[in-house]
Amino acid sequence: ALASKATGYPLAYVAAKLALGVPLPDLKNSVTMATTACFEPSLDYLVVKVPRWDLNKFVGVSDKIGSSMKSIGEVMAIGRSFEEALQKALRMVDEKVVGFETEKARCSTDELEHPSDQRIFVLANALKSGKYSIDKLYELTR
Repeated sequence: ALASKATGYPLAYVAAKLALGVPLPDLKNSVTMATTACFEPSLDYLVVKVPRWDLNKFVGVSDKIGSSMKSIGEVMAIGRSFEEALQKALRMVDEKVVGFETEKARCSTDELEHPSDQRIFVLANALKSGKYSIDKLYELTR
């Protein structure tokens, strides 16, 4: 669904036609209307999808994230680079957030090892502090 939303390309339609036995070369590319569905669309952007955690709305709910779904929604941001799309997505998740900011969450090894709704901001703080190498952050956040 994300790929269809991001590109405007009707993947479900193409999949249904293929399931009905229509060969891929026989399907028109509905975006270009000039090529067949075999051709990949040329994209000069990428998409970032970020969950929205609004755990403050629920009494007694832990802010730790595990295998159960606690997000109340998600945002999708489009940009020409990962950094641009991530900044846009973080600003859309919460209107009080400027982007990949460091003041929103404190940084500690414990916070890095145990995912929470603030983890992206803990990572921002860890990167800014310079206390952790990229390899160490990788190990702590696995």
